[in-house]
Amino acid sequence: MFMMLTCDEESESVMLNFTSSSPLGPLLSNSSSTLTGGAVAVPKDSFSNALTKNIVAMLVWLTLSVINSSMVHTFLRHSLFYENPRYIMFICMVINDALQLTLVTALYVASYIFRKIHASVCCLLIMKAVLTTRFTPLILAGMAVERYISICFPLHYSHMCTVPRTLLLICVIFVLSATPPVTDLLVTLVKEPPSFFHTAIFCDHSLLFRDRSIYYKNCVFDGTYLSCVALTLLFTYCKIMLTARAASTGLASVTRARNTVLLHGVQLLLCMLAFVVPSLQAALISLFPRLSLEIRYIFFLLVYIIPRFLSPIIYGFRDELFRKYWTRALACRGSIVRVRPVVQKVNLKVK
Repeated sequence: MFMMLTCDEESESVMLNFTSSSPLGPLLSNSSSTLTGGAVAVPKDSFSNALTKNIVAMLVWLTLSVINSSMVHTFLRHSLFYENPRYIMFICMVINDALQLTLVTALYVASYIFRKIHASVCCLLIMKAVLTTRFTPLILAGMAVERYISICFPLHYSHMCTVPRTLLLICVIFVLSATPPVTDLLVTLVKEPPSFFHTAIFCDHSLLFRDRSIYYKNCVFDGTYLSCVALTLLFTYCKIMLTARAASTGLASVTRARNTVLLHGVQLLLCMLAFVVPSLQAALISLFPRLSLEIRYIFFLLVYIIPRFLSPIIYGFRDELFRKYWTRALACRGSIVRVRPVVQKVNLKVK
């Protein structure tokens, strides 16, 4: 992540982030820095620019939080959704996106307030952020496979895609996503002295997990699992395309499934930006050092903000069933129901 640094500490951070495989690479320091080898000074963000960037980040976080919470509320209120594997995986992705956005926004705002934080707190935040970042591509692959089975094997869908199997798949995805940060922590516990976690540091993945073996391990893991996810999406998309050409009935549903997998591919490309952006960002900053703060902010928006808008679009607006209940829930929340008391007149007859 990025917190304010002294010149020496920040030079080390910039150098390490140039080669970092962490998906949190775009979140670097917002303060003045000195590039190693060139001694190029980068001006510190002005108060007005910092205020504008933080307000925009908070407004985007608030907007997406309202959208995501309304989706979760709609999901929980209707049993037909949490009995459907498709919507179970979707709501898991929505919750994951909400957690990730909250983490990176909190760290972004905190970077303008704190200089250093406790290493143990930084470790907890970074591990959660890495887990949520790696969770999204894997759940996208699971959702693409579910669409593939529903279109290409409709007669076997009911017993292949069940709720228990879906929950088991989500648990496997969670374990795979948690493996890199947990192994990072284990290696650091072995390599670093216990006093290291009681020090105050600049909260960055490469400064917290400093051993070079962690870098190579993450490179292998990221390359392997992103390749598997990309091949899964490509395979399911091609199979659905072939089914769409051969289908004589139900063509509309096949087309929607094909477009959904295609949008999952777009989401995957945006997620992969988090893994390739550090090197690209470093190259652009070396070419345009005076625009380093703007470059980092643009990459922050591209990598962590824009992809979060795609989940509501794919299932919140495109899915007819979910849109029906979702808009109904939003309308009920927005309307004010006034109950007017009714006074009944009772005539008493005295005999």
